Amino acid sequence: MNDLIRDPELRVIDDQGEHLGVISTEKAQKIAEEKELDLVVIQPKSEPPVAKIINFGRYKYEQEKEAKIQKAKAKNVEVKGVRLSVRIAAHDMNVRKEKAKEFLNDGDKVKVEIILRGREKRFGEQAGDVIRQFIELVRQDMDIKIEQPVTRQGGQLTSIIGKA
Repeated sequence: MNDLIRDPELRVIDDQGEHLGVISTEKAQKIAEEKELDLVVIQPKSEPPVAKIINFGRYKYEQEKEAKIQKAKAKNVEVKGVRLSVRIAAHDMNVRKEKAKEFLNDGDKVKVEIILRGREKRFGEQAGDVIRQFIELVRQDMDIKIEQPVTRQGGQLTSIIGKA
């Protein structure tokens, strides 16, 4: 900005948006001073660098406003949980399926989990089958992808699915 620019020549755009061409940095600074504005390099990597004659405070404000809008538009993907059991009834499975579909349509990922208690820990394979069955139920209604296949950690089996 202004006196901190070290490049000998700049491609300059005035405050009206018109191209002034490639001129020396000193001449561009004099033009900016006459208009009581700042000379700001907006594309330092181009050859020669592009500078604009603008009000720097307003330029900085516009940049911050644009960054805030981009941040607001960005969707944070959350991982929502659906808990099943080894002996889950068909109706309960359908209720969980509808909830999982709701989460997926909102753009979130769904963690399907079964916590094995007591003697259920012997039947880990059966619990894995329940999770795979649940995933197939959801797959019938919408296009999904498996982010993490069924994994067992102690007495807990989990899988993560997302919308394809």
